[in-house]
Amino acid sequence: MKAALLFVSMSIASGVAMAGSDTKWSYSGANGPGEWAKLSADNAACSGKNQSPINLTGFIKADLKPIKLTYQAGGKEILNNGHTIQMNFASGSHLRMEGTQFDLKQVHFHAPSENLIQGKSYPLEAHFVHADKDGNLAVVAVMYEEGAANRSLARIWNVMPKEADQKVELETPMSGDLLMPKQRSYYRFNGSLTTPPCSEGVRWLVLKAPVSVSKEQIDAFAQVLHHPNNRPVQAINARPVLQ
Repeated sequence: MKAALLFVSMSIASGVAMAGSDTKWSYSGANGPGEWAKLSADNAACSGKNQSPINLTGFIKADLKPIKLTYQAGGKEILNNGHTIQMNFASGSHLRMEGTQFDLKQVHFHAPSENLIQGKSYPLEAHFVHADKDGNLAVVAVMYEEGAANRSLARIWNVMPKEADQKVELETPMSGDLLMPKQRSYYRFNGSLTTPPCSEGVRWLVLKAPVSVSKEQIDAFAQVLHHPNNRPVQAINARPVLQ
């Protein structure tokens, strides 16, 4: 498991999206989510018991420590990898939890949301992907609800590449916390990557407070990707969801 996560972490650090499997996969059709585990031996975890996303429900009260994010303006490269729009980050931003530092590698987006909160879907979800020095991953998820236009998101949307495998750069790097709510209370569960190879052992922190995004911004993302990019929710099985 550690070797698999280290490989994924190295892929993330090099600017490759979490969707790093060489096998072609998609969000529908013959290579859709129900077939991911069969497409390659590398994707065997896609049929595992601790998969993401999930419907967050049945919460268990726990003494969750306040989320500790130390972010700086390191986001500059914007990538369209054919599955999502992703912003890669230079070193310097990190999440600290359980005595370990997880460095922010990238943030990418899913529309509609992948995780549900008590059955509720949101029009957009951001995943802030962090990795520690051993390749273990922690993802902070942020939900966006339709409302006023999001100025920080607009900086990415205004330049996001329209074609797959294209990259652009922001004129001025931005900090990831500009894309997050100020209120940082969260749910916590253990899960996986939501794209092949679906590696498990990922720490998930889903922020409770949503952020505003306009209908025009939601539509603009959909027009670039040409398809929804959300994996269906997976069985929770015996996993607790803490709050």
